[in-house]
Amino acid sequence: MATPTDVLLVGFGAVGAVYSLVLKRSGLARVTAVARGNYDAVSSRGVHFKSAKYGEIEGWRPDRLVRSVAEAADRRYSYVFVTTKAIPERVRTPQILHPLLSSPYADEHPQPTYVLLQNGLNVEVDLYNALKKLGKGEPKIVSTALWIGTNLLEPHIVEHGNFDRLSIGMYRYNDFTTEVNSPKEAAILEDLGEMLSAGGSEITIVPEVQRTKFAKNFWNVAFSSFSTLTQQRLPALWRPPPSDPSISYTPYVCQTTAELITKYTLPNIKAVMEELVVLARAIGYPDSASGVPSTLPDTVMENARGFHIVPESFHKPSMQLDAEKGLPIEVEVIFGEVVRMARERGVDMPRVEMLYALLLVIQNQILAKLEA
Repeated sequence: MATPTDVLLVGFGAVGAVYSLVLKRSGLARVTAVARGNYDAVSSRGVHFKSAKYGEIEGWRPDRLVRSVAEAADRRYSYVFVTTKAIPERVRTPQILHPLLSSPYADEHPQPTYVLLQNGLNVEVDLYNALKKLGKGEPKIVSTALWIGTNLLEPHIVEHGNFDRLSIGMYRYNDFTTEVNSPKEAAILEDLGEMLSAGGSEITIVPEVQRTKFAKNFWNVAFSSFSTLTQQRLPALWRPPPSDPSISYTPYVCQTTAELITKYTLPNIKAVMEELVVLARAIGYPDSASGVPSTLPDTVMENARGFHIVPESFHKPSMQLDAEKGLPIEVEVIFGEVVRMARERGVDMPRVEMLYALLLVIQNQILAKLEA
């Protein structure tokens, strides 16, 4: 059996905890995890996973738990996973990874392959530019589109559903059209994919990851905004009232005004995604299964309805959860980047811009309280 490779995972929230578990389960990785806010809880009690997929696991720990990237910078890593949320208003990725990007680490060790498990668009740019400044060749950055239902219930308790699906691809700076992995790129992705698959995650290797992330962002733009602004989970769009008196759940669609939700709310959410389709064409993504198909708004609406019309729907979008907790939300990378990309290309996006404008007020007040 091959000797496990050293992997560093930065950010030990719900996603970071699940993928630490996946990596360790593979038997191919020796996992060092950086836990900042929840170090004490995880160090003393371990992680309690409540996972429909991986089961009930109590007292779980990675191979090594540290408080900071600086503490972890004592050895060479093949991969560095970044699972922190991308909040550039607070801190940028190169700042988080500074001990790896500066002396003595950068002088003594080759740069690892960085794997970004972060929502949003263009989250790779800052890290790419920082790595280029090191003058050690073309940066190796794997970007991802992640589909997962997981929340951190308490600092050491992770709730996880029955799936974690990850599309992985090499990030190519300012290149949205190359659709073939070079042999070197393919080797990196196959090695990484083997490790994650062996740990139980569902992995798809894609030739151009930015369009995959763009398509995944349809969900975040349409539904994270709805839940955060209305403070309602997604069943409030589709789920009928309980028909069995012994079953109780909320939210559901009150029948008094249900037809108004159907007439006004749902079409406007779909129209938000139709604006994204127009931007996709301006970027150069084709109307195809391997690009961003024009049918994607219908597909996303129907899939979301299927997930959230059932009594078992309990998941709360992470942006809504963060706003409720008074934590910064991913408004810039999910919405702001879309608006900026559209303006650069002369694409009009009135609905998306309105959502961005409203969410900026929420973010502004969260940051004001934190800075006070």
